[in-house]
Amino acid sequence: MQKSMNEKIQYDREKEPITKGKLILKLLPFTRSIAERMSMRLPANVDVDDLINAGIIGLIDAIEKFDPSKEIKFKTYAEFRIRGAILDELRSLDWLPRSLRQKTSQVEETYYKLEQELGRPASDQEMAEALELSIEEFYEILSQSRGAILFSLDDLGDNPDNKTKNLLSLIADSEDKSPLFSIKLKELKRVVGDGINRLPEKEKLVISLYYYEELTMKEIGKVLDITESRVSQIHTKAIILLGARLKKLFSE
Repeated sequence: MQKSMNEKIQYDREKEPITKGKLILKLLPFTRSIAERMSMRLPANVDVDDLINAGIIGLIDAIEKFDPSKEIKFKTYAEFRIRGAILDELRSLDWLPRSLRQKTSQVEETYYKLEQELGRPASDQEMAEALELSIEEFYEILSQSRGAILFSLDDLGDNPDNKTKNLLSLIADSEDKSPLFSIKLKELKRVVGDGINRLPEKEKLVISLYYYEELTMKEIGKVLDITESRVSQIHTKAIILLGARLKKLFSE
């Protein structure tokens, strides 16, 4: 099990408790950890060192732009910036086929539609039937979509200017102090928390072990006595479900 990265990291640009250089060095392992975990869901031809370098650029950007008055912890802000920079790098590589993006979107939309109709998350068999696929074909799509879900919680649709709305930027960068923004942010936290609680037990457990306990997919497989690929499918399903709910929230 990898070491948890939840130690407190304090930084205030005005007080400058440590120099920028020392802070970058202190956070390099954290940046590398984010890049390596993201790379686990990507094809082998995506170089993890490229992702780490992009993450370092995001870290430097976070140090330059951090504003303590926004009442957000620096470590949280830095993670937003690091992940955002890595996602930008992946977009520039354009490694994800358009056909796979379309399939992932179709699965996401079907999950949301069935959940509204059934009043609960759809089972794998119900999803396969709705998509007119065999259960094996449905699982294959989940396996293929594991990279696509990196963008699922980040890209929330198009705004009137035809520019993608970015969840990370919305939380980390927005100057909007309006009541509407505060309500949306509070609703976001509620939807994520409620969404995780409403997941089927196995999906909820995988999310908890992966994001809170920071186990790898292989380690989770050993805990649950299932294959690593099945853990990946369950994780993909859980994130797609959450992504569908968030997109619905921000499209309103």
